Amino acid sequence: MSTQDIGLDAILGDGAPLATTRTSGEGPHGHLPIDARMLREAPSGDLFGLTQNAGMGWRASEVARDPYLIVSTQGGLRAADGRPLALGLHTGHWEIDRLVGAAAEAFAAHGGLPFSVMCSDPCDGRTQGTTGMFDSLPYRNDAAITMRRLIRSLPTRRGVLGVATCDKGLPAMMLALAGCADLPGVIVPGGVTLPARGAEDAGKVQTIGARFAHGLIDLEHAAAMGCRACGSPGGGCQFLGTAATSQVIAEALGIALPHSALAPSGEPVWTDMARRSALALVRLAGTGTPLSRILTREAVENALLVHAAFGGSTNLLLHVPAIAHAAGLARPTVRDWIAANRATPRLVDALPNGPRHHPTVQVFMAGGVPEVMLHLRDMGLLHLDALTVSGRTVGENLAWWEASDARRRARERLRELDGVDPDAVIMGPDAARAAGMTSALVFPVGNLAPDGAVIKATAIDPSVVDADNVYRHSGPARVFASEHDAIRAIKSKGDDAVRAGDVVVLAGCGPAGTGMEETYQLTSALKYLPWGKHVPVLTDARFSGVSTGACIGHVGPEALAGGPIGRLRDGDTVRIEIDRNTLQGRIDLVGTQAEGELEADPAAALLAARAPHPAIAAHPRLPDDTRLWAALQDASGGTWGGCVYDVDAILETLRAGREALAAKGGRA
Repeated sequence: MSTQDIGLDAILGDGAPLATTRTSGEGPHGHLPIDARMLREAPSGDLFGLTQNAGMGWRASEVARDPYLIVSTQGGLRAADGRPLALGLHTGHWEIDRLVGAAAEAFAAHGGLPFSVMCSDPCDGRTQGTTGMFDSLPYRNDAAITMRRLIRSLPTRRGVLGVATCDKGLPAMMLALAGCADLPGVIVPGGVTLPARGAEDAGKVQTIGARFAHGLIDLEHAAAMGCRACGSPGGGCQFLGTAATSQVIAEALGIALPHSALAPSGEPVWTDMARRSALALVRLAGTGTPLSRILTREAVENALLVHAAFGGSTNLLLHVPAIAHAAGLARPTVRDWIAANRATPRLVDALPNGPRHHPTVQVFMAGGVPEVMLHLRDMGLLHLDALTVSGRTVGENLAWWEASDARRRARERLRELDGVDPDAVIMGPDAARAAGMTSALVFPVGNLAPDGAVIKATAIDPSVVDADNVYRHSGPARVFASEHDAIRAIKSKGDDAVRAGDVVVLAGCGPAGTGMEETYQLTSALKYLPWGKHVPVLTDARFSGVSTGACIGHVGPEALAGGPIGRLRDGDTVRIEIDRNTLQGRIDLVGTQAEGELEADPAAALLAARAPHPAIAAHPRLPDDTRLWAALQDASGGTWGGCVYDVDAILETLRAGREALAAKGGRA
């Protein structure tokens, strides 16, 4: 329908529905279950809440049952038969209303009164390469605040069930519940999308533009694959990116039930998990067990180890410290991450890391998080006495899992349906090392990253890693101040094209520049271009969890905070060395076109003396909301502190600023 087909009469109407519009209605029948003491002593809000419960149609005799609040990231609107009426922003939140429904029924069946509220979430895949990405990471803090406000707005709640998945929705939900740790709480991971038979996965399909630009695929293939990537209408993407890793972390922290992460969306095991999670919350409320008993320093340390064993997304470096901070715990430092990665090799073979690239549903069927934790237990690494939302400790959960019918059935089903050996998906440490699966994360430093950086070292193409398991690259910098310019040069075949051997430097895209945008456009394009493995990427922005290759992000300080990455010029020689044995690395300026090779001290002096690259500036369309977020998180410890809002630190900064302004005014 064109806009010309919509007449003014259709917009203004003729008032016909007024002929049947009522001006009064029949109130609910029955009586509230109240007594004289309640009328004398209860807050008016508690009493009015019962009135509202009856007004919404719940049986009057049951409106005073124990309330349980379900907070979800549901997006979109589906008809009763599942047909879309209004789309969500992504598959991850598209059908989790079914999880909410299953949990609500379980609460009601066990004497509870379920409530449901929603705070939906964006799609990082949808906003890649657009200004929508400027709101991605800042959304997490804002959503967590909103969710906590919703939780506190039901003052009588006995516990909170958080239902979420995907890159920002689930981290926000974990922050929200961690910030209400005086309450019982349980996370229900929203699950994963099934892979589609004969189609590309949701990570690879995001590269159809770059592959078409270089003649690697035709238009028909791009259109077909772009249509078919999702084998089910709901769930997070099929790879171990930020969405899936966040589910893994929820379970590893003990705030989600054993074997709940990575369940296939829409399948019976998925809805069963929601029902059981509701029962777990009822039990926690009955025993008076708040989340503060579960979210402990030991739980965080377990989560770091599980992250290392999975080879999870680098974005969890932003989220785990934030969860710890929200729970009132010390934020894990880079030293803590390094210690966890040195303790265990990667044990999971999954997209995008390989080597065989199993989709996340196969990781789930191979045993998921508890199977990985069995290996970590046998390595003597876990805090087995840490309490979990099952009401049992980690050690007790693992003893149950090891002998359970659930474990046997899942692993048998994987062999039956896909012909996959579960032990080839989740390996013991000896088998993993034999398969070349070393520890995942390395935190390089150097004259270009004095505050540090991060790379998922296991995602570097093995063919460009030397025989001693060290990645070495020296090449000319190609400096870009925007992702748009960088992807244009990667797609180009002209004189401006990025070429094998170049070092793509994307600067000015940290929190102050673009809200620390995610730059999967670049890494995904390079992954599927024949020469792409010979082009490392260096940026003060961040990467999607599905990114692969020699991509180094979170470079600090960011360019707009005076970081030396913002002082590079085209043609500067950048040297990168990533030792996958010792988990150490460096990124350094080692030469220029004019001066040739430089020793360490002259190189450092040159960077200190140079002006910032003239093109680097905050993006002109950076929203004011994101500018505020960038300033607040900077005062709170910045990206290496998890991009949190540390209220005490912010207030101290504001007081110091007011005093400085007052003193300046006095001198004037």
